[in-house]
Amino acid sequence: MNANQQIAILGSGNIGLSLAKGLVTANICQPSQVILTRRNIEALASYEEQGYQTTSANLKAVKKADIVVLAVLPQQLNKLLDEIKPAIKSEKQLLVSVISGVSCDDIRRYLEMNIQVVRAMPNTAIAIGQSMTCIATDNGTPKNVNLVRSLFNTVGVTIQINEELMTSATALCACGIAFFLRSIRAASQGGTEIGFHAQDALRMAAQTAKGAADLLLQLSSHPEQEIDKVTSPKGCTIAGLNEMEHHGFSSAMIKGIKFSAEKAGELYHED
Repeated sequence: MNANQQIAILGSGNIGLSLAKGLVTANICQPSQVILTRRNIEALASYEEQGYQTTSANLKAVKKADIVVLAVLPQQLNKLLDEIKPAIKSEKQLLVSVISGVSCDDIRRYLEMNIQVVRAMPNTAIAIGQSMTCIATDNGTPKNVNLVRSLFNTVGVTIQINEELMTSATALCACGIAFFLRSIRAASQGGTEIGFHAQDALRMAAQTAKGAADLLLQLSSHPEQEIDKVTSPKGCTIAGLNEMEHHGFSSAMIKGIKFSAEKAGELYHED
């Protein structure tokens, strides 16, 4: 973003506010270039003190913006698009959608205009700059795709995928945060059952999970390759793994991800 551009984040909840903070922290823009909207404007008071523009008027925000981030719930999208449509300049603005289950074409067809739309699917680790954000588009230029990736690279890691996989990305990355958190919680409960205090067990489980993830990311390794390093014949690790598999550990995770993907694809079309 150059110094004359402004970005409006419509629906400044956890994702939108984390993105705003990431952009400013990374010096992508100044707080004065970011317009935050929310129905409860009082919740943005601290951001206004920091120099961000804040308003409850989405139409007003869009009139001033070069980049418009749509960050509301799927069920709220059509109402929002009706509200901002008079201010949209299709030839000059870029829409960025972080809304689950809504395609670029869905947005263009509802607006009845040929505006560039890029979708981004971050997860809640965006709050600490560790989001895995998937980027997709069906009509965005490479320049605009790279722009969106640069925005979300300030709050984690991005990958560009085919748009048809965005609903799947929602299940694997956005919902996936909860799945991995639940597995860490289960591990900590197991730790408590074998003798550790709950707080210690949780810290040990969380750090162990973090170490496992870093092994894969930093070494570009495969899970089974790292598993083989810690399993020995007739050992306790393989015994524990096999017991979990007998009770459907991997199957349950796979089924949960598939079910979440199916649900994510229905959100926009639910009454």
